Formats: sequence, structure tokens, C-alpha cells
Amino acid sequence: MSNSEKSFFWYELTTTDLDAAEAFYTAVVGWRAEPFENAAASPRYVVVNAGDRGVGGLTTLPDEAAKMGVPAAWMGYFPTKDINGSVDALQKAGGVVDRPVYEVPGVGRFAVVADPQGAAFMFLEPNGPDQPPVPLNTPGHVGWHELYTTDWQQAFDFYSGQFGWVKDQPFDMGLMGIYQLFSVDGVVSGGMMNKPEQIPNPVWLFYFNVAAIDDAAKRVVDNGGKIVMGPMEVPNGQWIVQCTDPQGAYFALLAPIR
Repeated sequence: MSNSEKSFFWYELTTTDLDAAEAFYTAVVGWRAEPFENAAASPRYVVVNAGDRGVGGLTTLPDEAAKMGVPAAWMGYFPTKDINGSVDALQKAGGVVDRPVYEVPGVGRFAVVADPQGAAFMFLEPNGPDQPPVPLNTPGHVGWHELYTTDWQQAFDFYSGQFGWVKDQPFDMGLMGIYQLFSVDGVVSGGMMNKPEQIPNPVWLFYFNVAAIDDAAKRVVDNGGKIVMGPMEVPNGQWIVQCTDPQGAYFALLAPIR
């Protein structure tokens, strides 16, 4: 196992219209947005908070990436105490480094990586102290992590080897195949499955907690987003919708009631 911690702890949207994205997500999820004041941080970065705790950040897609057709997207971060060791372990397990380790003064050391099937995520070796984990049902935070991939068995072996994840209950979804739940430190935290054809590349999907799914879905549409799937009840009795924001970034919402 690498020196990384066991689960995502920060979520970041790279988008083509930062002001529009800030307005959309604060309206839909209820986040409080504030600028990140760091002269070394470029481009502009907006931190989104649920209560007094940061959930993630919003930033602008670089022009060169936009010209290459890179879409707006959410990405998750794993914390690590030794980013070089984490990157080395990932590569030995078949992962890919998309951007080698770099430093943002006053923040920490970063690397953009992908698992062997191509789903991207990031490592961060932060300068500051560790923060306690947030329970999955905390309002405004991420309540579920879902991986769409080309071979979920191989993907599970990779994440288990890197982060110590444990298989939980599998669900047979018929023609869609197996949906495999995984646990982190005894808590069921997400699932993974082979992606359907309409999802072009392996990707992580993050579910943000809201109070009620129908009201949240209406806020998505009223603020220029689209509902891709749902509302739908899932086996644990919660409700979900999968959505795209006005710039096309894929995300999802999770609620205890409809």
C-alpha cells in the first residue's frame, strides 16, 4: 500500500466559466463560496464551503486545454504524507502520471494521475495539519463516490492495493453488469461498475448531499443545468439524480428523501 490516506478528501471543478459555475453550485448545493487568497495560486480559485468546512474548489480550465477539447469536469484528491512515494506506488501498480509532482507555495505538493483504466484523480501532500474526516452524510459534502470504468475487477484490485479498500456487497444490475460496493475503514463509501457506452472514458462521479432530491433537481434545471438520470431511489432508501452543470461538468446529488 502507498503512503496515501484511504479516501478522497477534496473535490475540484475545472470549468470554462468560473463565475457561472460559482453561481450555479451555490444555488444548487447551498455552498458558501469565498476566493482563495494566495498570490502563488493561478488561475483564480474559489473555495466552496458547507458550514465552516471546505468541500472543494472551483477553477478555470486553462485556455490550451479548452482549445484541445478538454471538458469541464470534477476531480477528487487523495491526501498523502509522501507524494513521491504515492506516485511511485501508483506507477508500479500500472497507474499513469498525467502531471508530475509540482508545488504551490503555501499550499502543498500536487500530482495529477490516473488509474490503469484511465480514471483521473490527484494527490496532494498538504503543508497544513491533517483535518478529521467528514462523515458521508454531512450536508453539502460528498456522500458517495462512483467509478465508471472498463474493468471494475481490475480497478478494484488497484484501489484496494493503493488505499486498502475492501469489497462490500455486489449488486447484479442485469444487462448493466455488477455494481460492486466498496468500504473504507468499515464504512461503505461508494461503488464501481463497467461504464455504459454513453460514458466515453473511465471517470469518477461524486454525489453531493442535499436535503431533498426533487427540490434539488428543480434547482439544477432552474439554474441552467440538466438532469441526466433520475430522480431514482437506490437500495439503501436514499434518492439520487445525475446531472450536468451549464458548462457540461458531470456530477450527482444524493438525498435521504425525495
